[in-house]
Amino acid sequence: MRFAFADPPYLGCGSLYKEHHEEALAWDNPDMHRALVARLSTEYPDGWVMCLSSPSLRTILPMCPEDCRVGSWVKPFCAFKANVNPAYAWEPVIFRGGRRGDRTRDTVRDWFSKEITLRRGLTGAKPEAFCRWVLDLLGFDRDVDSIDDLFPGTGIMGRVVEGLQSTGYSTLPIFSEATE
Repeated sequence: MRFAFADPPYLGCGSLYKEHHEEALAWDNPDMHRALVARLSTEYPDGWVMCLSSPSLRTILPMCPEDCRVGSWVKPFCAFKANVNPAYAWEPVIFRGGRRGDRTRDTVRDWFSKEITLRRGLTGAKPEAFCRWVLDLLGFDRDVDSIDDLFPGTGIMGRVVEGLQSTGYSTLPIFSEATE
């Protein structure tokens, strides 16, 4: 199976990435996200995952096919900002498709809890455990599947997938705090 992971500049947050990506400000336009959803749906029928911000969920979810689901990355520690209450302590994750579960695989939760990363050189960099959860959502099998990271940023998704090559697992063990 061929999957995609998309963690684009979040709607309205392009200015945070303009030094890293020359087209970052274009992502402040909802049409860019609409085109991304169309690309994901067309080019990755086996499955895909897209990250977004909670304020943009109302705008982006209606752009998605009806069979998409929304998961949640809950952040027990996040960047608490003055005069922002309640804090933005979770991020929606839209996902579609993936390998169907069966009794031979553990059930994956549609939510994940892990602190944000700090000092990775890029706002919004994802922790390794988050990438493992994304692969679990898709039912990724390192022996037969591939995943295209459409916005590689720090390159963490690629490093997590490469790390699977050195394990004895065909699929990831389901993430738990014990495996982190």
